[in-house]
Amino acid sequence: MNKRTELRKGFIAGMPLSIAVIPWGILAGSYAIDAGLNVYQAQAMSGILFAGSAQLVAAGMFKAGIGLGTMLLTTLFITSRHFLYSISMRDKISHLPARWRLLLGFWLTDELFAICNGQSQQEFNRWYAAGVGGGFYLIWNIASFVGIIAGSQIPSLNEIGLDFAVASTFIALVFPLIKTLPVVVCVVVSLVFSVFLTVNQVEGALMIASISGMVAGFISESYVQRGHSKSMTAEGEQL
Repeated sequence: MNKRTELRKGFIAGMPLSIAVIPWGILAGSYAIDAGLNVYQAQAMSGILFAGSAQLVAAGMFKAGIGLGTMLLTTLFITSRHFLYSISMRDKISHLPARWRLLLGFWLTDELFAICNGQSQQEFNRWYAAGVGGGFYLIWNIASFVGIIAGSQIPSLNEIGLDFAVASTFIALVFPLIKTLPVVVCVVVSLVFSVFLTVNQVEGALMIASISGMVAGFISESYVQRGHSKSMTAEGEQL
């Protein structure tokens, strides 16, 4: 298939998730205005930072007058899960030219990871991934711009429940992947740890919960594979 076809296929594949985060993008834009940023600064935040939860936190910290260094460290910590994403997709991207690694690394969102990580190295296509990531980037920035303009005109826009888009998007990302016991264990452990740590206001709750879930899923998968190997051995002995 040619480049345009793959680009279009990726764009279409990512469109449902792109549409799902439009309320979140609107919220990010309006919250930036509410925090005191001007239109250009607010749009630059969506264009450069390009991270929903980190943008909301950064805007809140700016509004509270917290220093730039602390803001950068907090943002880095919040988005640290993308480091795990990049490790997981390394085999698919590492052989690409630097410009492609930088571009796909910048566009490596939860949505791009959910769509492309399940592909094998042979199935993975850079243009398809660019269609997913580029389409999401475009929709996110348009939604943010709408939020910026609306936030300038409509007071308390960030209080009408648009943040529900955050939860609904992640549910849409995770639910189709829950097909095996190790994945179920991973999701349950992550959920329990996330709720417990967040309620107890533990720093880095998301990162700790993510790592705990992955470890639990890995252990569960090891047990499943071990049981499968034993059953295969037993069948071989019977034959």
